[in-house]
Amino acid sequence: ERNTGRRLGNEEMARLFREIMSSCLALEQPLKVAYLGPEGTFTQAAAMKHFGHAVISKPMAAIDEVFREVAAGAVNFGVVPVENSTEGAVNHTLDSFLEHDMVICGEVELRIHHHLLVGENTKTDSISRIYSHAQSLAQCRKWLDAHYPNVERVAVSSNAEAAKRVKGEWNSAAIAGDMAAGLYGLTRLAEKIEDRPDNSTRFLMIGSQEVPPTGDDKTAIIVSMSNKPGALHELLVPFHDNGIDLTRIETRPSRSGKWTYVFFIDFIGH
Repeated sequence: ERNTGRRLGNEEMARLFREIMSSCLALEQPLKVAYLGPEGTFTQAAAMKHFGHAVISKPMAAIDEVFREVAAGAVNFGVVPVENSTEGAVNHTLDSFLEHDMVICGEVELRIHHHLLVGENTKTDSISRIYSHAQSLAQCRKWLDAHYPNVERVAVSSNAEAAKRVKGEWNSAAIAGDMAAGLYGLTRLAEKIEDRPDNSTRFLMIGSQEVPPTGDDKTAIIVSMSNKPGALHELLVPFHDNGIDLTRIETRPSRSGKWTYVFFIDFIGH
């Protein structure tokens, strides 16, 4: 569309140049990007925000399948959710890093707005179950308790999968976003039902190639150490002594034996 004299904001300019770069790359050799599917997920929205529309997108049924596609070289990049501001870490993603030698190539943060969606054949007074991803159900827990306390909540692999199921049913609803609502032709029975208005999710772009410094970087590492007094202190002291800003620490069970753990640490810098 023609610009009528209004100056574009920084976000609009970034989106414009992203689409230009995406289209230029597509003319040479289109990027292949795997994401947690099916079509209509927030992960697909994150992939489009980062890579633009001119890529070959490949929806996968589960997070570990995204990792496997990247590891096998079937795609250039993968996109997976890693952390939600309301419910915390996506453990399936963290655990997949323990099984695959992968590089984090980028990060996207999305504001997440959940809607209660129904199909055209649904009788709103006969809803007996609500489908969504487990994280989304948790992010809308208070709203669901207040409005549908006795309705069964069914966790499925993704929000888009929930929307896909509801399209063909008459007594169910789904919690999903705008993209899924439009893709599957569903009606918004209630909008923005997330318990926290600042609800956001971070998504990671994973690949196998190293990424050069940009000047505005974050690094993620996985650390395994012996269980002894002061071990965590010894791990964190070098960060303090060098003035390195830690942005996240998560603990997950190790694969080396029961009651052993690894630390996922994010810090500012490259």
